[in-house]
Amino acid sequence: MTDPAAQTSNQLRNIEAATGRTMTDFAADVAAPGVQGHARIVAFLKERDGLSYGNANAVALKVRELAAGGPPPSDALLDAQYAGAKAVLRPLSDQVVAMAQALGPDVQVVIQKTAVALRRKKQLGVVQAASAKRLQLGLNLSAEVAAAAGSRVTATPGAMFSHRVDIAGPQDLDEALATLLRHAYDRAG
Repeated sequence: MTDPAAQTSNQLRNIEAATGRTMTDFAADVAAPGVQGHARIVAFLKERDGLSYGNANAVALKVRELAAGGPPPSDALLDAQYAGAKAVLRPLSDQVVAMAQALGPDVQVVIQKTAVALRRKKQLGVVQAASAKRLQLGLNLSAEVAAAAGSRVTATPGAMFSHRVDIAGPQDLDEALATLLRHAYDRAG
């Protein structure tokens, strides 16, 4: 099973081994000239150290994490996603996550800054507050399953997921949604 945190740690170790510099060294190098903002840090690392975009991006994220004193706790990220007018959506999000976790013990829940990712061997879904009135559940579905679900499912060409389902209230957490989650779960295994 692929663990995103382990992949990132591995990538950062490989960068340190290839450059002979630690993440603390990179952080000091960025801080010295006062480079700020993610895009500027990435550009600085690409230009100065010859890092690829992917490696510079990973280092920039780690440098910013170190500067902030570490990553924010998952609870804080989730609280921020559902602050203010979006607070009414938190119970719906929690229920969608619980439905996904009920599919099998291998479902991983990864709380990110703006969404909650649901993973297996591959990502199976992502839940996010699209507005103060609805959640958006991104899923990778076959064309046949999406067509059978009708207008409830919207194709999302070019997005990270093939389809999305909008969830506006408890009535949308039905057996049809459970079936769509099961299909995405099976495809992510």
